[in-house]
Amino acid sequence: MVSKSAIATGKGDFVIGEVFLQKPQADEVLVRMKAAGLCHTDYDSLSWGKPIVMGHEGAGVVVEVGKAVNHLKAGDQVILNWATPCLECFQCQEGNQHICENNSPVVAGGNGHTPGHAHLEGTKWNGQSIERSFNIGTLSEYALVKESALVKVSEENLNFSAAAIVSCGVMTGHGSVVNSAKLTAGSSAVVLGCGGVGLNVIQACRISGASKIIAIDVNENKLHLAKQFGATHTILADKKDIGLTQAAKKVHRLCNGRGADYAFECTAIPALGAAPLAMVRNAGTAVQVSGIEEEITIDMRLFEWDKVYINPLYGKCRPQVDFPKLMRLYKKGDLLLDEMITKTYPLEKLQHAFDDMLAGKNAKGVIVFD
Repeated sequence: MVSKSAIATGKGDFVIGEVFLQKPQADEVLVRMKAAGLCHTDYDSLSWGKPIVMGHEGAGVVVEVGKAVNHLKAGDQVILNWATPCLECFQCQEGNQHICENNSPVVAGGNGHTPGHAHLEGTKWNGQSIERSFNIGTLSEYALVKESALVKVSEENLNFSAAAIVSCGVMTGHGSVVNSAKLTAGSSAVVLGCGGVGLNVIQACRISGASKIIAIDVNENKLHLAKQFGATHTILADKKDIGLTQAAKKVHRLCNGRGADYAFECTAIPALGAAPLAMVRNAGTAVQVSGIEEEITIDMRLFEWDKVYINPLYGKCRPQVDFPKLMRLYKKGDLLLDEMITKTYPLEKLQHAFDDMLAGKNAKGVIVFD
């Protein structure tokens, strides 16, 4: 089967071209993509130095299944999950499916420590095998993936655009609050950065019953969005405020002089990696949500006293448990997904979508397929 796809060339750019997909092997499923969410990781894949079918968020409909696939059939609606658990390794058995030792494309020490590690004969471009971003490659009309990368969604008249964004930023933000920090009702929280992940942290705090949610950003428009998603207070930060120390003073004044119970860093700015520690009270919890992966310097006095700093991956996602839960919250009206999608684009307008994302115009952009 030929599938129109966005292909990172390995030279810093991408093309819209055709890949050839073979029939599903025993444990594989062919999915017709209906929508694919975009985030900065997709843009970063241009610099991975190898050809790759782009995209790691998405939703679609099953077209064909391999002979060993037992839980899916043609016509099923599915959300694609980039962190595929094996369910057998030590971490999966411990309940940490998001850091699977066998399948994770990002955890060092596993079989896949670089995104899109699998060399899969089933996908070819220009006559050569090509990897799929995070082993799924959702920026394509069709995706050939392992059964374990799919979560069935039984909802009638599914909004595929909304479903498509669940499997990265929504899960990361919501899970960091609910699964990782275990935020308790009535508590106070600070959210640093109000992009897509930050907005999902904010609404997860709201859904979990936080009494005070303080949003911090340097962009006033993003702070307006933060209020829509549940922020009770906003602080417009100064770009010259190193480490957000002045913003932290405002947080302390809003929280009875002692700081918030929880603080979530969602900026991906290394210089702000320690900033949530300055926002929380003694024995409070600081969460580094955005995945900073470089060396930073932290003043150990920020840990005084008894503060907890955690660095979770993907909100401790258990896809078969968490995705249905998120979709139920969406259907109930608690989880705002439609409101997060600023604009949709056809695949041919991917560059336009990237430009809007990099310019900060979108809370979330989504590629939709006919």
